[in-house]
Amino acid sequence: MNGRPDGSALVTGASRGIGAAIAKALARDGWPVGVNYRKDAEGAEAVVAEITGAGGRALALQGDVADPETAERLFGTLEGEFGPVLVLVNNAGVRADALSPQIADEDWQKVIDTNLSAAFRLTRRALRPMIRARYGRVVNIASIVGQRANPGQANYAASKAGLVALTKTVAAEVAKRGVTVNAVAPGLIETEMTDGVGEKLLEHVPARRAGTPDEVAECVRFLTTDGAAYVTGVCLTVDGGLTA
Repeated sequence: MNGRPDGSALVTGASRGIGAAIAKALARDGWPVGVNYRKDAEGAEAVVAEITGAGGRALALQGDVADPETAERLFGTLEGEFGPVLVLVNNAGVRADALSPQIADEDWQKVIDTNLSAAFRLTRRALRPMIRARYGRVVNIASIVGQRANPGQANYAASKAGLVALTKTVAAEVAKRGVTVNAVAPGLIETEMTDGVGEKLLEHVPARRAGTPDEVAECVRFLTTDGAAYVTGVCLTVDGGLTA
């Protein structure tokens, strides 16, 4: 454990894709992991089974993070099982794509609630035990869409740009307490979330390929380690050179 306090990690939206890869990476580092999911119980249980089969500890946690009451329930359950949450990865996200004149109010609100407001509430709840322990790691999964235009995703882009701003501000607030807050902004990654947007982006990626969830997870894992204790308030882009 490299001298870090005993505690657990919570990864939202971890039943598949990037979230699942992050949960497995953190488990390999010795963290007991809460694998949050909204609907995909089978996927979450498969992630838990893989972690426990490798000798780690994990717990599937159902909950829609867009619901304001979910944060306290997730933390309470995980704390009761594995101790205080000292690593939080806000990965859960949704899309509702359309050109700006066609985005309905409910689609705007759904994306903001899940991608941004939920991350704020979970981070707010996570900071209590982290500050007490004088140790904590928060990693928010943003997107390069928050940094460059991608027509048809005004709501998604706004939520991810807001997430980066939230990251920087909270990082400055808690740095003296031994808590780091960073963001990772994936580019084109092979997941269900990128279905339908890959082909038009791939030709602009200097690496000439899509990234993998494991490549994003490794960056997140680094930001949770003792070696990254002096890294806070940054947004690490993982995009094969797309925004270079």
